[in-house]
Amino acid sequence: MITPDDVEFHTPDDPHDPTWAETNYFGFYNAELHTNIGLYTIFRPNLGVVMSTISINSGQARQPWLADFFDHQAHLAIPEDGRLSDFTLANGLSITCHEPNMKWHLGYDDGQGTVVDVEYTSLMQPFDIHDPDQDPIVAAQQAAASGTFAWGTAYNGHFDQTGHFVGHVDVRGKRIPIDCVSTMDHSWGPRKERGAPNMSWFHAHFGTDYALHSIWSFDHTGGTDELTLAHGYVLKDGEVRGLAAGTGRTVRDADHYARQVEVEVSDANGRSYAFTGEGLTRFPWQFVPNTVGFNVLARWQSDGRTGHGEIQDFVDVTTLTELTEAERSRATAGSA
Repeated sequence: MITPDDVEFHTPDDPHDPTWAETNYFGFYNAELHTNIGLYTIFRPNLGVVMSTISINSGQARQPWLADFFDHQAHLAIPEDGRLSDFTLANGLSITCHEPNMKWHLGYDDGQGTVVDVEYTSLMQPFDIHDPDQDPIVAAQQAAASGTFAWGTAYNGHFDQTGHFVGHVDVRGKRIPIDCVSTMDHSWGPRKERGAPNMSWFHAHFGTDYALHSIWSFDHTGGTDELTLAHGYVLKDGEVRGLAAGTGRTVRDADHYARQVEVEVSDANGRSYAFTGEGLTRFPWQFVPNTVGFNVLARWQSDGRTGHGEIQDFVDVTTLTELTEAERSRATAGSA
């Protein structure tokens, strides 16, 4: 169960473990302009440093420098007051929580015309992926004494939450209004910089009354990936419905980005939901070393409604180099 105290830093399992990490991610968008914005921090309290990325993309950015804006700084000092609920970093990012785990102000100013000024108000309580009272999949796994998916150990503590983002973003002086429903997350646990398993983290939003958020695992070896549901919920008319089962598939292009996603999920009461997504953008978000988040803003269809949401497909770079080597070997064999 997530409590108000979880808005702050957690005590590391081992005060000497350099891999201990605590993260916050706030992702939002302007659907009309196909502009996707992400504010991310990964704190390493035992090392005294934080990595931060500010990403803004509206097109087919197959390289980071083709995005509308990208600021990636790896060794910022953690502020001395040590509060995760209220901090300002040297890169110009400032996050202030007005109500624990429910309301935030998101700010950024690079001093060169790129500014974020957005208020986030949650539409639900935090969804704890380890709480069997919220997550039917975890409840079933505990009953069967089987393991749970926590993205290695990086999600030993983790919640997702859907909310309403309102404000504006300026990109080198050009204003982009923000008024959307989207999803943030917060995680803590040991997080190594190599060997993370594949994970698809995505959501679809159709207004304040209907949204999906879900986490899936997948074996990325070809152009189409079958998805295995790990955690998720549907937010329907103010009720959070934890997902009990689901199937899905992602069709990717040659550069690993999701072009089409189809999922069918059901909650603990047997209510079913179907979603179909179409990728609109591309951005290779290398938010930590050795992992690429193939970031896509998608247009979603469900129950006769059109919505939008972000697809983040995380793949370890060493896995990608193995795939590339296999492709080279097949090409060499074919030309022999």
